[in-house]
Amino acid sequence: MNIQFEEIQEADIPSLTRAMQRAFDHDAQVHLGEERGGPEGYDDGEFFRKWLFSYDESRGCKILLDGQVIGGFIVWIFKSQNNQLGTIFIDPDFQDQGVGTQTWKFIEAAYPDTLNWELGTPDWAVKNHYFYEQKCGFEKVGEDSVQDRDGVSFIYQKRMGEVRN
Repeated sequence: MNIQFEEIQEADIPSLTRAMQRAFDHDAQVHLGEERGGPEGYDDGEFFRKWLFSYDESRGCKILLDGQVIGGFIVWIFKSQNNQLGTIFIDPDFQDQGVGTQTWKFIEAAYPDTLNWELGTPDWAVKNHYFYEQKCGFEKVGEDSVQDRDGVSFIYQKRMGEVRN
């Protein structure tokens, strides 16, 4: 698979929003039996405007397969080197083919000075739990209230090592 990563630009929002909407709606259908579901702004581009373009710490890439947008990710890179994964999403037509694992490896390589990675994912998103624990090496370290749905968010962390000079 010829996967590439390119920095997200404002002009990418429509194609990224389509991929994000398909990914989140698919999860809602599979895990919740609901037709639609995702964080605020996932279906109209506001998610990217809020979480990627509004913070200096935000970095994001689109995931391309043979030039076609099939997903993306947003991370927050902090001076403390304790960084956060905001989201990884992949169009359902391209899931279970190693794209997520390749994406996580790219993120780790792109930010080698990271001491710890942290993320939150809904308790009902069982496939995410498997991916983060088994494929990426994260450990569940806690739970937090979810604002947009009943239930909790599982908090995961991956310790990367010592400060590099």
